[in-house]
Amino acid sequence: MDLAKPKPPTSGISPCEVFLGILLPISYVRYVTAYLQNHATTINATPTGNDSTATVNGTVTGTVTGTVTGTVDGTVDIDELCRVHLPLVHFEVRSISSRLPGHVYTDDLVSAGMAALAMAARAFNPTLGVPFGRYAVRRIRGALLDELRSADWATRSLRAKVRRRDAIHDALAAELGRRPNDTETSAAMGITITELERLDADLHSSVVLRLDVITDTTGADSILPATTKTPEATLIARERTAYLRDAIHTLPERLQTVIHGCFFHDRPMRELADELGVTESRISQMRAEALKLLRDGMNAQLDPDQLPTPTNTTGAIARRKAAYYAQIATRTSYHDRLTLTTPTPATAHTA
Repeated sequence: MDLAKPKPPTSGISPCEVFLGILLPISYVRYVTAYLQNHATTINATPTGNDSTATVNGTVTGTVTGTVTGTVDGTVDIDELCRVHLPLVHFEVRSISSRLPGHVYTDDLVSAGMAALAMAARAFNPTLGVPFGRYAVRRIRGALLDELRSADWATRSLRAKVRRRDAIHDALAAELGRRPNDTETSAAMGITITELERLDADLHSSVVLRLDVITDTTGADSILPATTKTPEATLIARERTAYLRDAIHTLPERLQTVIHGCFFHDRPMRELADELGVTESRISQMRAEALKLLRDGMNAQLDPDQLPTPTNTTGAIARRKAAYYAQIATRTSYHDRLTLTTPTPATAHTA
């Protein structure tokens, strides 16, 4: 039997023969490549000028352990390589996404893989005899891992500690036949329960959810603050309004006149001063005194800790304030305060 190197066919190479190139040694692959360059060149002649001269451009298309497209000078057609091997990106993304948590967005991985495929096509040298598919897969996997590391908020040391904790947890579960508690896990890791809890807290704080994922599934309105008041907020607002109304009603008469004139009827201070027979500066002092009494009266009912501590609890001022606070508390019942609607200025003045 003649064991000499087989001669290439005089016609084009069939797809079966091209596929067999994957199973043949590299020497034969280089032989097929040389044959394609010498005999499968497409010549496009374009006449230029009146002397019918032509400019000749040659291209070679072949398949060597994968699909390789190039020109006669050995350069690679980057666009064709990327189009033919584009499924490798999606395959690697699906392969690595099966081991990732659900909050990881795969679109970013696909973009990183496509960029790696384009860079691999630019750097590929078909004369080295390495299949482009095998070379591109390594570049794509590396780009996916780099993208995951750059998007991960947790440090590598934290991820290493978490993997060690998970391994110890699984080993204890297999040994005990049940899920180990935190005390057993921390003892096996050689750390305290506080350190184990801090490790879990650091891991959970590194999980960042994408806002567009939430809005795509539930809608943007679901994450906006509610504009309607809850029943609890409505009752609290009614109670606060009722206490304010009672505090205004139990003020001394002259202070009531100043409060109603300034805030409910928008009367000028000169007019109030003429009505009460005092100066405008005295009206300003009475207004400040009334506001202080109103604030203390409401705090006495809603938040007594906010009240200032009197220096003399048996003095006349302290007794008048205590009587004022008691009048606010007893003027209306709890039921009346909760059923109160927002009063108008007119009703507030006549209350």
